Amino acid sequence: EVQLVETGGGSVQAGGSLRLSCAASKYEGYFTCMGWFRQVPGGRREFVSSIDSNGGIRYRESVKGRFTISEEKDKKALYLKMDSLKPEDTAMYYCAQGYSWLASVECTAWTNIDYWGQGTQVTVSS
Repeated sequence: EVQLVETGGGSVQAGGSLRLSCAASKYEGYFTCMGWFRQVPGGRREFVSSIDSNGGIRYRESVKGRFTISEEKDKKALYLKMDSLKPEDTAMYYCAQGYSWLASVECTAWTNIDYWGQGTQVTVSS
């Protein structure tokens, strides 16, 4: 079982910045991806950004140029630096891990995710 713990959420004004962190208890599988998703009340959990098992980085279109994902594998830590925040970025943000023993894996869809953190709230006011 993998535990993921997010920290760093909070409330900021539009244009501000936040940095989310995720601490993983371990990496499962031979191929492992890590990513960030977000969800608003009543909405679907949506992909934000990920680092796939080959090191490839992906972002949803609306956060490109504003968010930066990074990872420190030796610390089992994942980060999301969020700049130029907008009210529409308001959501609960979840850290996610997917794995495979057979082939490379991407954390771009919730169906590929095996473990979720408990979430950290990000609120952006206008």
